[in-house]
Amino acid sequence: MTPTQTPHSEAGENWLRLDRQICFSLHAASRAFNGVYRVILKDLGLTYPQYLVMLILWEEGELPVKKLGEHLRLDSGTLSPLLKRLETAGLVTRERSTRDERSVEVRPTAQGMALRERALRVPERIAAATGFGIDEIRELHERLDRLTTALDAAALEETPDCG
Repeated sequence: MTPTQTPHSEAGENWLRLDRQICFSLHAASRAFNGVYRVILKDLGLTYPQYLVMLILWEEGELPVKKLGEHLRLDSGTLSPLLKRLETAGLVTRERSTRDERSVEVRPTAQGMALRERALRVPERIAAATGFGIDEIRELHERLDRLTTALDAAALEETPDCG
């Protein structure tokens, strides 16, 4: 279907079928990914959301909870219990910022940093599970990034102006 075509202009297609919904295909793929990650991350003692937190902290070192939430697209109500579990496991520390008492800084502990070494094989195991080559993975990643950007823009256009 081209950008100017609509589901209504495709003769004989029933676009209200579940198997025609891109959102459902993405949902099903996400659930399948979660299943594979669950198995692979079990060795690390991490859940998929905890793994995502650790990825960002391994990359950035220390971040305010708010920034961490922005990276992960999670609100603080979802992120706080997750961080608490990581802190209980000894993988991160949370401390009030000395510059801004309203802000909480999160950083990986030495134990959390050591876990990074064990996590190095996770991406290759995930890639192998997809059955895709590296070029296919890069292309899919680029398309999904473009899709996310387009959907974010569309959501902003649909948000009513409260001013």
